Amino acid sequence: MNLREHVSLAPYTTIGLGGPARYFADCANEDELREALTVARQRRLPVQVLGGGSNVIFPDAGFPGLVARVALGGLTVREAGDTADVVAGAGVTWDELVEETVRRGLSGVECLSGIPGLVGGTPIQNVGAYGQEVADTITGVTCLARNSLERLTLDAAGCGFGYRTSRFKREDRDRFVVLGVTFRLRRHTVPTLGYPELANAVAEKADLARLSPLEAVRLVRETVLALRRQKSMVLDAGDPNTRSVGSFFLNPVLSRQGFAELEQRWKAAGGSAPIPTFPAPTGVKVPAAWLVEQAGFRKGHRQDGVGISSRHALALVNLGGTTAQLLALAEEIERAVLERFGIRLEREPVVVGAALR
Repeated sequence: MNLREHVSLAPYTTIGLGGPARYFADCANEDELREALTVARQRRLPVQVLGGGSNVIFPDAGFPGLVARVALGGLTVREAGDTADVVAGAGVTWDELVEETVRRGLSGVECLSGIPGLVGGTPIQNVGAYGQEVADTITGVTCLARNSLERLTLDAAGCGFGYRTSRFKREDRDRFVVLGVTFRLRRHTVPTLGYPELANAVAEKADLARLSPLEAVRLVRETVLALRRQKSMVLDAGDPNTRSVGSFFLNPVLSRQGFAELEQRWKAAGGSAPIPTFPAPTGVKVPAAWLVEQAGFRKGHRQDGVGISSRHALALVNLGGTTAQLLALAEEIERAVLERFGIRLEREPVVVGAALR
């Protein structure tokens, strides 16, 4: 294990923020990860597991313990009949997995193209976009228990998936380290698109029903990437809008009664246009971006050294500022939405250590 001291964390995150880690370990395999966790326990150090850094925000003061960067590789595809099992190490880049499965004509994760980060982070967050989420295809998550160093595999039901969440993010937060994930994808299947924006964009190019499964899944990936680039949601060193953690807030899911109350507030404030919504299993999903903009925070808003992406109202961006400035802006947005709509926004990224509210 390569254990380093006083390593700046900002370069290991997509938002480019964070001070130094007291200790930093690159863990290329399970043995090195076990060694890092053992060293941390012996020295009584707090541990922060790091993957691709696309969904994490470190404090300006850094992290006083050990940051273990998980870089376990390996990607295997086993095709049989109408399905294919894809087994990937936690350190595999997520979009490389998507690209490879699409190249083979497999369907099930093509709508998740262009999402930054590593495979190991996808079950924790239950990553999703354009009508798909990884919970739809995950069949197993192999983990290492931090305390006992026991290795175990959980099936999909055991992961407790929900909207952008899982047991790894809720009741078992910081209990496990993800080592690898197994996905079951479909062969010889033309994708069915349930997200209107994507379905309409694809329909402008071709009728999916007239394409082969291979052509169809490739077209969906190309279209998703184009849509994400329009919103600066594909990493690009030349685009300052991508110095973010993606969507900072989750889309609230309201009960029918809660949505009726939101409509009353909106109309009482003079709103005449209908509130945009998405279907949700347990109620009505309201776009957080709409709430943010209607609360007075528009795309392109700048404040100190941070701001809001000029292309996406949910992406808070680093414009040469600090974590403290970013979180101050987030709090202002949350307060404004709560005061105007009575809705408390939930943050999507992990805010580490001293940066927690």
